[in-house]
Amino acid sequence: MSDFNFTLTKTVIDDLHTFFIFQLDPKANHMAAFTAKDPNDKSAYIEKYSKFVNDPTINMKTIKIGDEIIGSIAKFVMANEAGITYWIDRKYWGKGIGTQVLRTFLKTEPARPLFAYVAFDNFGSQKVLENCGFVKIGQDSGFANARNEVIDEYIYKLTD
Repeated sequence: MSDFNFTLTKTVIDDLHTFFIFQLDPKANHMAAFTAKDPNDKSAYIEKYSKFVNDPTINMKTIKIGDEIIGSIAKFVMANEAGITYWIDRKYWGKGIGTQVLRTFLKTEPARPLFAYVAFDNFGSQKVLENCGFVKIGQDSGFANARNEVIDEYIYKLTD
């Protein structure tokens, strides 16, 4: 694993345009699985995520190397549970940056327990979570828009 000199900055509306481009990648969208019904609808994407940028219950950060946006990470609350989500540009997959980013984010995000949901076959994301202390606690299934079918997902939890 290489050390990357990255920064986590507060997400601003302009960052969403780059995030939208990331999720257009068919392979990345497939791995994320639980995505928008129409990943090509930019106005719906921008409208949805614009609401999150200034939501005080969401800790949304943009991941940058230099001036290049390479991903996003966020803590959100759903059904009274804090969850984590992240997206790394596919050209950075398999280099350890996801683990580095999540570890850094967790140092400043106090919410615990913290939950993560990941597609059963997204081994990279599962490894990132496990490397950061998340423990697989269960399994569920749901309709994955990116795959147009019901798939299994694993539930992970971080307690400290």
